[in-house]
Amino acid sequence: SDRPRAARLLLTCRRRRSSGRPGPHGSAAAALDALPELARTAGRGRLRIPSAGEAAREIEAAGRCGARFVAWGEPDYPRPLAAIDTAPPLIAVRGAVSALARPMVAIVGSRNASAAGALFAERLAADLGAAGFVVASGLARGIDTGAHRAALATGTVAVLAGGHDRVYPDANRPLLERIVAEGGAAVTEMPFGWEPRGQDFP
Repeated sequence: SDRPRAARLLLTCRRRRSSGRPGPHGSAAAALDALPELARTAGRGRLRIPSAGEAAREIEAAGRCGARFVAWGEPDYPRPLAAIDTAPPLIAVRGAVSALARPMVAIVGSRNASAAGALFAERLAADLGAAGFVVASGLARGIDTGAHRAALATGTVAVLAGGHDRVYPDANRPLLERIVAEGGAAVTEMPFGWEPRGQDFP
């Protein structure tokens, strides 16, 4: 079930951050029970563990849109992402998970880019793709859109600010479908139904 998996993940993260020493909670269930207090102590505010029903609905929603969950510590979790302190414990991925394992460069920029800026971003993305890099961006208008389009043939990853079912901007939904269909991937740490906010963009 998902409760033991989430608890295992929490214990793994605790072990990682304590230089290999076992977590202090003793069991997966105890670790999950301690999570809200750990979050409060770390200054992250209130945290609520989802119910088994909520977790099941999230898994069903992922299945309907062709996404799958990858947890920190699992083989398909991107190594560079796992190396940062704020790595999300769980990501939802659509498309080629293998794209996340390739060397990657992020290109992000203004939504109201000048023509020269957009052209530069497209050329840069195309050159990086030709050199073997996957181009990551946030699927926003402007620079992000140009970077994704220029890297479709070589591989691009869209890092979404909302849930997989809340693509923003909606005008880029066809681009997202091309990314997923043509060997790239879409990834988010946000749950289904999460409406993107400004602070959620990469």
